[in-house]
Amino acid sequence: MNTRGRVIAVVVFAIAMAWVEAAVVLDLRVMINRVDPYQRLPLPDMGPIGHAELVREVATLTMLGAVGWIAGTTWRGRIGYALTAFGVWDIFYYVFLRLLTGWPKSLLDWDVLFLLPLPWWGPVLAPILISVLMIIGGVLAVQVEGRSQVVWPAPWSIIAGSAGILLALYAFLRDALLTVKGGEKALREMLPVAFAWPLFAVALVLMATPVFTVARQLRSMTNQKLHGGGSMSKLSL
Repeated sequence: MNTRGRVIAVVVFAIAMAWVEAAVVLDLRVMINRVDPYQRLPLPDMGPIGHAELVREVATLTMLGAVGWIAGTTWRGRIGYALTAFGVWDIFYYVFLRLLTGWPKSLLDWDVLFLLPLPWWGPVLAPILISVLMIIGGVLAVQVEGRSQVVWPAPWSIIAGSAGILLALYAFLRDALLTVKGGEKALREMLPVAFAWPLFAVALVLMATPVFTVARQLRSMTNQKLHGGGSMSKLSL
């Protein structure tokens, strides 16, 4: 199977996974009457179901990583396919959740993004922006798979991207980190008031730098190939 076929297969898998995720979340939120999680006691104690939900989060991420591993032939390609799968899955999860429940009503609605190690809170738009960036970066990584010339982000951009990831994590976990001293009950009752958009914007720019450097390298290689092809054509004439 060629690269295009692999990308299509990964995207189809991620979309199907998104439907499964949305259906499971629908069942859980209807069960606890929390289709919109931003309300009083957003994370009620669900007993064994709550513990199973934590494991399900890990299992979902493992499946998305596994499909990247299967689709890729090099470690760079595997990372690219995994990033693409995660980005597509996350975006279509919200698309399907909207179709099934009518929520989110807007991209600025608050959502509980993950539960491990603490509840991640953020407007729906924030993870979607990261997912778009992951898809772009993933597709670029897939394109360079198998090339004789190694294409990889500049070291400084990897450092910048890593710093961006840490800042984004802090933006999502900030309220939980401030509340964790109050114990599990306080975390379950916590409702964030304001999202740190300026901090998140900086994080997004930093996370985009590795993607930008790879895109520049690919563009440079393409231009060199075109100019080289033109020179060869002139010589053959």
